[in-house]
Amino acid sequence: MMQYGLTFEPLVALPILIAAAAVAVIVALLPLIARARGAIVRALALLLGVLALANPSLTREDREPLPVVAAVVIDRSASQRFGDRTQAADAARTALTERLGRIPGLEVRMVESEGDSEGDGTRLFAALGAALSDVPPDRVAGAIMVTDGRVHDVPAPSQLGFNAPVHALITGRAGERDRRVVLTATPRFGIVGQRQVVGYRVADEGVPAGARVPIVIRRDGTVVARATVIAGTDTEVPVEITHAGPNIVEVEAAPLEGELTPLNNRAALTIEGVREKLRVLLVSGEPHTGERTWRNLLKSDANVDLVHFTILRPPEKQDGTPINELSLIAFPTRELFQQKIRDFNLIIFDRYTQQGVLPLIYFDNIVRYVRDGGAILVAAGPEYAGHSSIFRSPLEAILPAQPSGNVTERSYRASITELGKRHPVTRGLPGSESEPPQWSNWFRAVDARVDTGGTAVLSGPDEAPLLVLGRQNEGRVALLLSDHIWLWARGFQGGGPHLDLLRKLSHWLMKEPDLEEERLVLRAEGRELVVERRTMGETVPAATVTAPSGTARNLTLEAAEPGIFRARLEANEFGLWRAANGDLTALVNVGPINPREYAEVTSTGEVLAPLASATGAGVIRLADLGQPAPRVVAVRSGERFSGPDWMGLRMRDASIVRGIGLFPLFAGLSGLLILMAGIAFAWAREGR
Repeated sequence: MMQYGLTFEPLVALPILIAAAAVAVIVALLPLIARARGAIVRALALLLGVLALANPSLTREDREPLPVVAAVVIDRSASQRFGDRTQAADAARTALTERLGRIPGLEVRMVESEGDSEGDGTRLFAALGAALSDVPPDRVAGAIMVTDGRVHDVPAPSQLGFNAPVHALITGRAGERDRRVVLTATPRFGIVGQRQVVGYRVADEGVPAGARVPIVIRRDGTVVARATVIAGTDTEVPVEITHAGPNIVEVEAAPLEGELTPLNNRAALTIEGVREKLRVLLVSGEPHTGERTWRNLLKSDANVDLVHFTILRPPEKQDGTPINELSLIAFPTRELFQQKIRDFNLIIFDRYTQQGVLPLIYFDNIVRYVRDGGAILVAAGPEYAGHSSIFRSPLEAILPAQPSGNVTERSYRASITELGKRHPVTRGLPGSESEPPQWSNWFRAVDARVDTGGTAVLSGPDEAPLLVLGRQNEGRVALLLSDHIWLWARGFQGGGPHLDLLRKLSHWLMKEPDLEEERLVLRAEGRELVVERRTMGETVPAATVTAPSGTARNLTLEAAEPGIFRARLEANEFGLWRAANGDLTALVNVGPINPREYAEVTSTGEVLAPLASATGAGVIRLADLGQPAPRVVAVRSGERFSGPDWMGLRMRDASIVRGIGLFPLFAGLSGLLILMAGIAFAWAREGR
């Protein structure tokens, strides 16, 4: 395409040219005012002189027209999968491809947006910006969004980046119904054993407010409360924080008849459980070398509030020392073992024997304390095998091993039993990888027989039980049949993993969830989910994993290490995932715990309407149109680009210059001839 024009490149500076033009005008006007003969010819001659100084040139441009660009963004986010929205979007894409292809000089760019990779909702304008990143603003003809209208990155008109219409073709149907749960109070932390208040509201769309809605409250997959609430009203529910770490609380509403999806009928939040100081009562029967090992371990943990008593002076010891010279305090047996026994999380008897300090009725209190959920640890010495053993007390009913009356005193190395290799207390202890284990010898052990219900996780000389664990109703009991663990603490022969063992043992006694023998763990590692089944058994059934969208699949768990079976799968959805294996359940959140995609799922044109109106575009619901897509019109001028059944694109005259020609009018021979012709004409006119 050729275009012609006229340009000026003055031979003198612009001020001089202006001054010359002014002088020429004055000189030409004076004869014209005086009506002198030949004034017009003189004026023309002066004009030619000024033009010669301005140096005009004829131009010729060889331009190649450029197409304008229109972008069609197809919403493929999760909310587009409800109803017939996907089919409507596919039909609109096919129709738009055919209709836009008939417009000459128009380049069409089709973009499909899967949603934000961080789970922050539908981000169509991010996809639009990427598609038009290499297109100058003056070549953009417009954009067409095929979506349900739930777009979460709509910019202001001034931030759009181009001046062209942005149309919205809405999938879905008017009057859609849906129910969702909105969280109004979401505490982040809670003290273990106390309650936190969770606030929520049931929001119904497409139906009148005020319906009575059944609600189920779950904590870590277990139902903790049920209620019936009024839709549209704010409600609160107290939830007890049962353990340290994440407590996942779910609020689920009953389905609404005819609603789009039940996925957003459930909302969840994570409350991080924080323990108050753990109260531990340590009672040492007599001073001995290993007593300090227990005290140092418990005092080194800032989260432990330790109460320690050592029985230095039993009642039968009478030597006539005056009372006012004794430095010992009275052992507050009644206060500790009757009034405040339930305030303790763990009671440790370290080489304690029946010395008459604790009446038998207090041992009955300890038995009830354990069976009601308490924990007791007995670190036994030679006295456990004697007649004054605490086994010869009401504690016999809960202790997991019965002493034979013998004590073995010779060098031996503790080892992990077959069951101990699967138990979380002793599984993977440092140094246990080799045979024999890489830790120091002990020199004493109390012979005992494990009772029914007890589990020996460490063995001593001749594979006799060394550490025995047991459960009693809601409580737990541990029995260490040697008082030589202090050798590990002192580093004798290289020492041993006393810190790992004793900490895991005390946490197991206090029911730390991560140390349960039978446990299902579901965790996210990048974009993968790891399903882990911990068990004392040799085999486990397949696990069922349910995605946030409700899709379930079975996974075969493979043995990974003793007591642990594991499987992996891709975490291709954001939200709350569930795993079930027998009676065990586990939950884990991937990305946002309540994805924006599922928050509001009814289709709407209200979100995109302000931007469409500001750009002269329209919002059209495809279900009301009667055809897959509206007509597309090329608009050369005007401010309105839409109607009830059509939408327009702004066509522009964009081109690039491939070549240019320049012909100076007053340069060389042509300029000389023009000036001579002017002078000759003026001379001829004056000569008449």
